[in-house]
Amino acid sequence: MDELDDTRLERYARHVILDEVGEEGQLKLLSSKVLVVGAGGLGAPVLMYLAAAGIGTLGIVDHDVVDLSNLQRQIIHSTEEIGQPKVRSAAERIALLNPDVEVIEHRMRLGPNNAEDLFADYDLIVDGSDNFAARYLSSDTAFKLKKPLVSAALVRFEGQLTTYKAYETGPCYRCLFPEPPDPSLVPRCDTVGIFGAVAGVMGSLQATEVLKELLGLGSSMAGHLLLFDALDQTFRKIAVPKNPDCSVCGG
Repeated sequence: MDELDDTRLERYARHVILDEVGEEGQLKLLSSKVLVVGAGGLGAPVLMYLAAAGIGTLGIVDHDVVDLSNLQRQIIHSTEEIGQPKVRSAAERIALLNPDVEVIEHRMRLGPNNAEDLFADYDLIVDGSDNFAARYLSSDTAFKLKKPLVSAALVRFEGQLTTYKAYETGPCYRCLFPEPPDPSLVPRCDTVGIFGAVAGVMGSLQATEVLKELLGLGSSMAGHLLLFDALDQTFRKIAVPKNPDCSVCGG
């Protein structure tokens, strides 16, 4: 696609009139391929905003089905989709929102046997997973394949966000967390809860960072960790250095 037709010019008009995006930037988004790991609390708003922005190809990795308890925060799904695979439910919602977007459904659990093959076909990876195994695997694989990884996590009233590009600058996930914590000490949303709108805040921030990375706008979050506290409505941005002894990206 060399230029936007009239329909696309109208759909993406608020992007196109931004000097930092313009028609050239919108065309770049339409040619981009982004893989979202998880169609849950984080993946739901990420997918909605990336689809609305006109990301040409969205891949979704999720093995789960829609449950009634998901609907308090996973806004891409609806009551009618309870029991349906999340990747299918999300794809149907995206098709209604923006027919420009091609959705590739990967109904599977991310694992060591498929991560590289999945990541290889995409320009950028979004980590919206809810467990440490998937976060370590996503970071390790993205580093190996030199793919930017926009990652977020949340629990109760708090969230955190960063971008990993350890092949260029900044740390990888293992620099921050060299070893997985004891599972018995890790709070989970299904046991301690999650304030639903916090997922919307962090997912929207993830989508913003994805678009910035694809368009080369502003300052990357690589090398920094953003911490959000909904109860105090505060953000704190801290520098996070690379670990020179990291088992993955060090040395």
